[in-house]
Amino acid sequence: MRNPRIYQAQAFDVGQTQALDDDAFGHIVRVLRLKSGDDITLFNGIAEQAGYFEYQARLCNVTKKAADVEVIAKNLVDNESPLNIHLGQGISRGDRMDFTLQKSVELGVNTITPIFTERCGVKLSGERLEKKHQQWQKIVISACEQSGRCAVPVVTQPIYLDDWLQQESSALKLNLHPRAQHSIMSLPIENQRVRLLIGPEGGLSDAEISSAKAAGFTDVLLGPRVLRTETAALTAITALQCRYGDLT
Repeated sequence: MRNPRIYQAQAFDVGQTQALDDDAFGHIVRVLRLKSGDDITLFNGIAEQAGYFEYQARLCNVTKKAADVEVIAKNLVDNESPLNIHLGQGISRGDRMDFTLQKSVELGVNTITPIFTERCGVKLSGERLEKKHQQWQKIVISACEQSGRCAVPVVTQPIYLDDWLQQESSALKLNLHPRAQHSIMSLPIENQRVRLLIGPEGGLSDAEISSAKAAGFTDVLLGPRVLRTETAALTAITALQCRYGDLT
């Protein structure tokens, strides 16, 4: 079978034997049914001076409850886009939010903030909100395992739109709007950083659009058709990566 890539949040030392954490053990041994002697690839999302690395390792000392890995080699992975994108995504219902998170990571987004808006239609608070937040971060990690990324994007704590708009940033601020005058492909980016605002299924209200403008966001257009929230986010990220990033 294909050498699986597994995330594990710890530092690795070549030549050392180290224990797998519970999540990695469960996936590698209980789900994939790998055994001692099988090869795997590990990454930890930790930026070193030279960049991000992945580690070639071999499974060993496998029991019913635990397993170790022997770290054989480390390799520099240089597949991060020069464009840094912070996606502010209006929280959408059901699998749409999960899909948006997964695919935006594959396309190179760096940070994702789930946003409560007037029309988000999702009621989350307390323990349910914390569990959902943990689930979203796991989706991001899984997308990194699949796509070959070693830098793990952060899903920040969900916040209300007004709070996100007031965060200080030198990035170019963009809000997708079907009646905007400017194309997303026509705006100059001076510092390779973008904050991209995407509304939920019902879109942003007029008051929210006005608040975004007051916070320095520019309304931009993707095309002549109205896109669903998950389509809008992924299309915008793709357009930005084609124009300013590493999609060629």
